[in-house]
Amino acid sequence: MKKSLGDKRNELGKEHIRELVRLYGECQHNATSDVLIDGKVETRTCSKIFDNREFGFLKITVERPLRLNFQASPERIARLAEERAFQNLATSKKRKDEKAAAAEIAAGEEEQQAILQVLESLDGSVLYRSRPAFLKVMDAAFKRAGMTLAAPVKKAVLAALSEQDQTAEICRDRNGNPEPDSDLRDTEIVPLPEDIALPLPLGYDDKTGHDELVKLVREHCETYLKAEVLPHVPDAWIDHSKTKVGYEIPLNRHFYVYQPPRPLHEIEDDIKALEADIVKMLGVIV
Repeated sequence: MKKSLGDKRNELGKEHIRELVRLYGECQHNATSDVLIDGKVETRTCSKIFDNREFGFLKITVERPLRLNFQASPERIARLAEERAFQNLATSKKRKDEKAAAAEIAAGEEEQQAILQVLESLDGSVLYRSRPAFLKVMDAAFKRAGMTLAAPVKKAVLAALSEQDQTAEICRDRNGNPEPDSDLRDTEIVPLPEDIALPLPLGYDDKTGHDELVKLVREHCETYLKAEVLPHVPDAWIDHSKTKVGYEIPLNRHFYVYQPPRPLHEIEDDIKALEADIVKMLGVIV
């Protein structure tokens, strides 16, 4: 085309359209056509027929467990000042009453200092690779100080005093399930099962029918996980609530024709010829 229209850079002539109509009308798998490539006419496969299922895939979310170590070292305690929940202790929403706001801020700053004092009283040289073990020590220290931390503040303290450690114990929720590490989260593309019936039980909002979809593909996804993922990361699992369906037409996969590179001696001859041309041009300039 003389001028591109977005991503469209080639124009179909009447002959091209006639050939496309022929291929479509004949509807033959692996039908061929003569095409012009780099000035040469070649016979290429230009038509293939597939089931709709073969264009579909599942995007699964693979999780790995959160593993943290904990330490009340001066460096980690200093990081607590960067946590939003800890910062919010010394703020006030009382905009109209300045005196009350100042008192609330002062009380918050006092609580901040009390929290820091409790943390500084812990043995900063001890590294805990178990969250329950560290919580037991930390909770006991705050209890002795007569303090009870609000949930957001406690979460902020744990975030500041922790670091990722793949040698540490797995962090678990109240039900004993491993918590996922968002930094280790990954996705995998899995082909649709060959025996799955279409259309899939999924609404246009990508939410309606999701539970039914998971029932259909759960075993298929778990088989993929066992074969392709677990040999490399044995502690991984699939979060089926995040499973999504997608479709693509992989043109390169089905129509790409490998072209071997030119012989090495031809490439070397071209390089030598270019070098000779460059030397001549430099000679003229000098």
